[in-house]
Amino acid sequence: MAATSAGGSQGSVVAFPGRAPGQVGFAREELQRILDLYGRMVAAGEWRDYAMDFTRDYAVFAAFRRAAERPQARIEKRPSLRNRQGMWTLYGEHGQVLKRGHELAGVLAPMERRLVKAVDQ
Repeated sequence: MAATSAGGSQGSVVAFPGRAPGQVGFAREELQRILDLYGRMVAAGEWRDYAMDFTRDYAVFAAFRRAAERPQARIEKRPSLRNRQGMWTLYGEHGQVLKRGHELAGVLAPMERRLVKAVDQ
């Protein structure tokens, strides 16, 4: 359906602008998977605290060995990178990228391997 101006010529149809989401968050399944890993790392004595941050562009879950230091691991979800290198990123304690990917399970794999080593000791 095209809009018609007073002069009789047809103009273009302008779609109703959609609202961009106010913030990025974790889906229930994603958060469940992250908290499951967090719980196992707490039980192994590796982590003691966590923090979450939700902004317009990304959501972050950070795990700490102690509350007053840098996060030992940071899991970041950036939907804007979904079609490039993947929206999931795992950062190490010094800010280095440990793993990127499209699937959360693959990104969490290095931390789960580390958990197996901690339990074996």
